Amino acid sequence: MEPIRILLVGNGGREHTLAWKLSQSPLVESILVVPGNGGTANLPKVSNDSSVKADDYPGLIKLAQKHNVNLVVPGPEAPLVDGITDYFRAVNIPCYGPSKLAARLEGSKAFSKDFMKKYNIPTAAYENFTNYEDARKYIDSITHNVVIKASGLAAGKGVIIPTSKEEAHQALKDIMLDREFGDAGDEVVIEEFLEGDELSILTFCDGTHMISLPPAQDHKRIFDGDQGPNTGGMGCYAPTNIATKELIKEIEKAVLEPTLRGMRKERTPFIGTLFTGLMITKNGPKTLEYNVRFGDPETQTLLPLLSADTDLANIMLACTEGCLDAVEVKVEPKFSATVVVAAGGYPGPYSKGTPMEVDTPPAGANIFHAGTVIKDGQLQTSGGRVIAAQAIAESLEQAVKDAYATVNLIKFDKMFYRKDIAHRAFRSKPATKEALTYASAGVSIDAGNEFVERIKKAVGSTRRPGADAEIGGFGGEVDQHIAGYPGAPILVGAIDGVGTKLMIAQSMGKHDTVGIDLVGMNVNDLVVQGAEPLMFLDYLGCSKLKLENAAAFVEGVAKGCKDANCALVGGETAEMPGMYKRTIMTLQVPPLEL
Repeated sequence: MEPIRILLVGNGGREHTLAWKLSQSPLVESILVVPGNGGTANLPKVSNDSSVKADDYPGLIKLAQKHNVNLVVPGPEAPLVDGITDYFRAVNIPCYGPSKLAARLEGSKAFSKDFMKKYNIPTAAYENFTNYEDARKYIDSITHNVVIKASGLAAGKGVIIPTSKEEAHQALKDIMLDREFGDAGDEVVIEEFLEGDELSILTFCDGTHMISLPPAQDHKRIFDGDQGPNTGGMGCYAPTNIATKELIKEIEKAVLEPTLRGMRKERTPFIGTLFTGLMITKNGPKTLEYNVRFGDPETQTLLPLLSADTDLANIMLACTEGCLDAVEVKVEPKFSATVVVAAGGYPGPYSKGTPMEVDTPPAGANIFHAGTVIKDGQLQTSGGRVIAAQAIAESLEQAVKDAYATVNLIKFDKMFYRKDIAHRAFRSKPATKEALTYASAGVSIDAGNEFVERIKKAVGSTRRPGADAEIGGFGGEVDQHIAGYPGAPILVGAIDGVGTKLMIAQSMGKHDTVGIDLVGMNVNDLVVQGAEPLMFLDYLGCSKLKLENAAAFVEGVAKGCKDANCALVGGETAEMPGMYKRTIMTLQVPPLEL
């Protein structure tokens, strides 16, 4: 295999981390960083080049051709949204990142929200506006709390969370009239405010296949306790304790897979790193935003978790070639924490050119430069988020402790950092968290799905004309015309049962409402298929028949049938001591007509 020569575009902490990990690849011969920073300048195989601006794409192509570059890695979002990948693909140089059209997922929040809506990806309710007056009137018309977002790129600062209508109107004015974020505010997204825990997932994509890194949690606000204005990110940790295996699977099925499918359907397959920001609400995960590149400081937190034999350069090449499924990505079973050190005044005005001193971190820790530069042999500050301290350990507590110990190796005047990174991971877990999951109730969704898959063949073997014997829907249908009864209507059958509600019924000594609910559940399953309920049969199973309870149950079934305008034509009562530990269990089989 030809040695890999990389052109890495950017100068932040993300780019230092990418260069650090890429330089460990035995496949990589050299890495040219444009323009780079004080950290990338001291890495093996790596050199900085400031002769070409990072947004001069024809100039970058000439530079790449001069150095025989065979892989381009854009770090920030702006070049990707500008279409840097298209520039390099046009001259047959592989570029790790999405096309200009695919990069609209980050370049336009309005586009991304419409995309989520189109492909049924869970997200907050929203409206897009290009007219200030329309947006102002909309804010006046609603009663719920909102989030106001500049649709275009705003360096991670274009999201405002007002706490009152007055603040919402001021934010709208700042964005659309005063143009605080320039052209990024020509269109705004006003969306429902969501409550819950945020997490971020970074996913390698080749257009079809995907591999995700462990979920991370960023800290956007500048001050401890998540107070103050938003920043590009003041710290991060991974993996998060809120992201259970079940939740990750749900996110993959409900968000990530539909996103890749949707991009293919739009004829803009996504290649590169997809950053998905999520809010884990009481109603499940909701998608907050997409980024089309590695996050910052998520990159500083996650890449050190990759095993020593996981080759980042090979992963990136596989993505550009559409063969990510042939690559193995190994993650160490440890915890990682990152603390960002900023210049005093950030995210407002801050000074540059402040001299710095940085000592060598111990094993298991790293220092990644962001807003730094070397001038006349002296390391100096050059940005708002200056540098980051990162550490890995067997526990999150130790990783955080080691990251803060590493901060002590960094010294410059007026340096500032949060003192509470990962505070949400250490708070007491609400008692209701586990109670809201199927697994905590002793129910295995995976086992249920496996059961359905296992019996499909047996069920399918019973097919006959008019009935396809498919399972998994709300009910089964028989087309009597196809079955040999011309002119007869389609029959629809459904079956459902009452579960743990029986425990409440027994505790309260009230069983009639159980019967009503039983009918209602079956009727609902049929109504959604366009069927009219005609008749109903009930089944009651118990260990010992208690006349008053059984009678109340059947009376409730009768009332439910009358409400649904269907006849209770029969049923079965089974008394089986030793089989049922509780008094009542019910099932029913109601054929219905369409």
